[in-house]
Amino acid sequence: MKKFQTATAPSINVGGKLMTFEKPIVMGILNVTPDSFYDGGDNTTVEKALEKAQNLIQAGAQILDIGAYSSRPGAPLISSQEEMDRALPPILAIREAFPEAILSIDTFRADVAAEAIDAGVHIINDVSGGTLDEEMFATVAKYQVPYILMHMRGTPENMQKQTEYTDIVTDVATFLGESVAQLRDLGVKDIILDPGFGFAKTIDQNYELLYRVNELHYFGLPILGGISRKSMIYKKLGIAAQEALNGTTALNTLLLERGVQLLRVHDVAEAKQLIDLFF
Repeated sequence: MKKFQTATAPSINVGGKLMTFEKPIVMGILNVTPDSFYDGGDNTTVEKALEKAQNLIQAGAQILDIGAYSSRPGAPLISSQEEMDRALPPILAIREAFPEAILSIDTFRADVAAEAIDAGVHIINDVSGGTLDEEMFATVAKYQVPYILMHMRGTPENMQKQTEYTDIVTDVATFLGESVAQLRDLGVKDIILDPGFGFAKTIDQNYELLYRVNELHYFGLPILGGISRKSMIYKKLGIAAQEALNGTTALNTLLLERGVQLLRVHDVAEAKQLIDLFF
């Protein structure tokens, strides 16, 4: 299968070790929320989170993305303290049980990100791309950790009312480019781009972005694709998220064909098999 290739494989510094992307990497989703759209409530105890982490690692996840705040459309606001209370105990337990695991914190709050890094997290995954907390970019610069910069408008509560674009790909690229420039000015070296499938985008816009995601290689940075079991799959097919694994694999195939270097998924073994067939 024909794949889009960048001139050189980008890399990031993770905890003093170089992570390269000649072969795409699987990021396993570990939600410790009670209300995430697919697995909310499954991992809300430390014991369940540890079990899930072990399963993800054994299945081939190279990064565990820990989220304590549901960013599904319409998700209610919770406090920073509640988010930390959910996230920090599992992070500490996973770091102790699996000291070699690479951990990411899925948060748009700078104070939560800082506490998570102090607890042993290596990467910040910010669904808001710095738009919901003006301290986030400075926090990333202070800690010098890899930062996943995602495109979104508004908040999880109202983002689906903000879907007017001149050209979805150009507008997303403009936002990402301007944000990368700000981060570079602050001395941030390691940036991963996420076009933000499902965030402030209609189903049609999500597919336009998917088909043209290779245009984001212009920046020479790793690209993350996060489409796992999302509504762009299950609503289009008229099924439930629990039935959307086949559609997820199909769209992940398109992402790999377009040179995406990280797949963020619920189903790690299937994504790892897909990558192994490509590379």
